[in-house]
Amino acid sequence: MKNTFSLALLHLSFCFTFFALSHISAMELHGNGANLIETTCQRTPFYNLCVSTLRSDPRSSGADVAGLARIGADKLKAKATATLRQITALLKVTKDPKLTTALRECVDYYNAIVKYDIPEAVEAVVKGDPKFGVEGATDAANEADACGRGFKNQPKFPIYASNKAVHDLSAVVASIVQLLL
Repeated sequence: MKNTFSLALLHLSFCFTFFALSHISAMELHGNGANLIETTCQRTPFYNLCVSTLRSDPRSSGADVAGLARIGADKLKAKATATLRQITALLKVTKDPKLTTALRECVDYYNAIVKYDIPEAVEAVVKGDPKFGVEGATDAANEADACGRGFKNQPKFPIYASNKAVHDLSAVVASIVQLLL
């Protein structure tokens, strides 16, 4: 009888502790507006980029974490699409064959980001399967890294700032989607 009572007491204390901790964690990630943005962005590798990106979209004021992930992915797609246009424009005026080769490789990487990686991330979040969302956003960051490596032996990297922004925003989106796991 004494063992049964001790076991029941231990079980109750475990359940209470687990409930309290999960409730606190859930409250942190289900706040609203600026508090949720700040709490979420603290868990990303680029806090300032995260906050400025999410606050720039009016949808963020009423969004949950999945909504913030979607907003981040939308902003990522817009930045990656703009970078792809920048690369394409540079290809039209570049005479240097090595630079042309690096830019053409970047076109392939950015086509993958825009056509496959970001849509995979968005679809995964919408369908409630964040594991694939993390993979899609991480793939986008890796594609941007691969583009940058193509300029390793080049005297200039004309899309450095745009490429870095796509990489960093991909990492932010992956981190936000990771919170949904």
